[in-house]
Amino acid sequence: MMRRRNFIALLGGAATAWPLAAGAQQAMPVIGYLGTRSLESDAHLVAMVRQGLAEAGFVEGQNLRVEYRFAGGQTNPLSAMAADLVGRRVTVIVASAGPAMRAAKEATTTIPIVFSMAEDPVNSGVSQALTILAAISPA
Repeated sequence: MMRRRNFIALLGGAATAWPLAAGAQQAMPVIGYLGTRSLESDAHLVAMVRQGLAEAGFVEGQNLRVEYRFAGGQTNPLSAMAADLVGRRVTVIVASAGPAMRAAKEATTTIPIVFSMAEDPVNSGVSQALTILAAISPA
């Protein structure tokens, strides 16, 4: 499983590219958070996402909006929820677990998806290529 620090660095690194990607589309970048459980059970993951964003200079409600979707432990609603996020033209989708990541992948080929998984996403067929982003902070 990806360590907390690595996940935060990955999300923060992705955030540094959002102004370029989102500039022509919308004034404020919008993250789509797709969770398989609930806000209460994913609270630690949401906190990590918020921390990574804050480290990259993004604060929810100030210069960033987050659209949350939670499936309540069910996998059936994930496809419709992912399609809804794509329809809202989010800048990036953060998927909390394997089923959410797969639903996001099926819903879009153009919106970046941030996720963590224990196995190699290329060898498992989840991704065609692996892009690693690193957050660099001033000394």
